[in-house]
Amino acid sequence: MKAELIFIPLPAIGHLVSMVQFAKLLVSCSEEFSINLLLFKLPFDAKFNSYIQSLYTQTTRDIQFIQLPDPQLSSQPDDPLAIQSALIDSNKPHVRDFVAHLKHSGSSKLVGLVVDLMCTSMIDIAKEFEIHAYVFYPCAAAILGLSILVQGLVDDNQDTSKYKDSDHELSVSTYINPVPAKLIPESIFDEEGINLKIAKRVIAETKGIMVNTFLELELYAIKALTSNPKIPPIYQVGPLINDAGISSNQEEIEPIIRWLDDQPTSSVIFFCFGSFGSFDSDQVKEIACAIELSGCRFLWSLRRPPPKGRLEYPSEYENLNEVLPEGFLKRIADTGKVIGWAPQAQVLAHTAVGGFVTHCGWNSVLESVWFGVPMAVWPMYAEQHMNAFFAVKDLGIAVEIKMDYMKNSSQVMVKAAEIEKGIRQLMEPEGKIRKRVRELKEKARTSLIKGGSSYISLESLLQHLSCFS
Repeated sequence: MKAELIFIPLPAIGHLVSMVQFAKLLVSCSEEFSINLLLFKLPFDAKFNSYIQSLYTQTTRDIQFIQLPDPQLSSQPDDPLAIQSALIDSNKPHVRDFVAHLKHSGSSKLVGLVVDLMCTSMIDIAKEFEIHAYVFYPCAAAILGLSILVQGLVDDNQDTSKYKDSDHELSVSTYINPVPAKLIPESIFDEEGINLKIAKRVIAETKGIMVNTFLELELYAIKALTSNPKIPPIYQVGPLINDAGISSNQEEIEPIIRWLDDQPTSSVIFFCFGSFGSFDSDQVKEIACAIELSGCRFLWSLRRPPPKGRLEYPSEYENLNEVLPEGFLKRIADTGKVIGWAPQAQVLAHTAVGGFVTHCGWNSVLESVWFGVPMAVWPMYAEQHMNAFFAVKDLGIAVEIKMDYMKNSSQVMVKAAEIEKGIRQLMEPEGKIRKRVRELKEKARTSLIKGGSSYISLESLLQHLSCFS
């Protein structure tokens, strides 16, 4: 009889992809466990739902992908985080029913619930059925240290509101350099907000934290967390990279790869800003101007912003000329390519790509390291500003274009000269950041093989889980 785990991912592509990769890694390293990975759809994200459908066609040993009923929301919240929270709450009864079925069937030994960081309310179900709860942490380990610090300030009755968008710097145990408060998401300082509530539950109510990182990338953070006796065991199990990407539509992918095949090695700078990344027309023109001034070869994933007041992802432009400067596409025809959606992992893996202008989502940072591509950072929202700070200041694998862009949901116009400067720094052929990211690339790949830091950490996790099987 195999020991069973239930995985509960957040319905967001960056979270789901890394948890799927973790599930595959775990069962590939041990035949003792099987995994039930519970899935629920997002009502406004066709690409996410398409990826979910693709999972059902996969035959991965000891992993079952379980489709929960489509969500029935009593109202439509007006932001993605609120929708995800509502989806999680609406699915708790279905998760409870599934756990009850496994628990009472007698056909398997249920040893734990592994929940995404944003799904910690599901810990209630683990408590109800007296099984252990674990958290899958898809962000940088350093972010956990920041949340713990702020929670400590709240517990000491300190006024954390003074740090919101301020010039203060915080000494955080998981960062080498003092952290500017203005780069920290304001929601972290909200004493009644979801971030601190999640951090509190992660620390107090779980048996372990599986982090999508590796020791050599976050040595300072992992040492700080593991030396704190109040924190559950930390297992670094990354980098979890999906080389194949989320789309199997070769008609989308092949023209991009063919164009890259014709470019010299490390000559192309890749602009891509994540699932929610888009700019208004004035900012698009500044980027286009910077690209022309730099003279660099480039691949640019350019998306149309959603209509104001509508909860949608960015979409594709039917006619790029409507947003780009007049004549731009003709002038750059020999050196650049403007596309819509981009297969990010496949692009970064290509030898022609020598630089990455990114929003600094954690998965993007890990992919950049995995493929050895230095970054120019342009974070948009959430903890991306902290990832950018970490990449530039602590790791030295990135240059800054704008680290406090779009703070408090108000965009700051970044001028062409500033963007061009970042591009030129990024594409220096033998700069320090290029050397550093190549070193980390080798360490990332070594970490996952036998004897590597993440391999050893995963072995420790499996030994821990075996105690309850």
